[in-house]
Amino acid sequence: VERFNRTLLDEWAYAQPYRTEAERRAAYPAWLHTYNHHRGHTALKGQPPASRVPNLTGQYT
Repeated sequence: VERFNRTLLDEWAYAQPYRTEAERRAAYPAWLHTYNHHRGHTALKGQPPASRVPNLTGQYT
């Protein structure tokens, strides 16, 4: 959780200047999607977290 919080601060909350808090909040869903579905994680050998969840849409086998 601590690492996620640091990443959240570094890559979303303070990664760019936002004019308002509402603008910052509006950017969160897109950032979270990228974090979970597209951003590789070293603990997962470069795979995004969503790759570890077998029941996501499109991952049924």
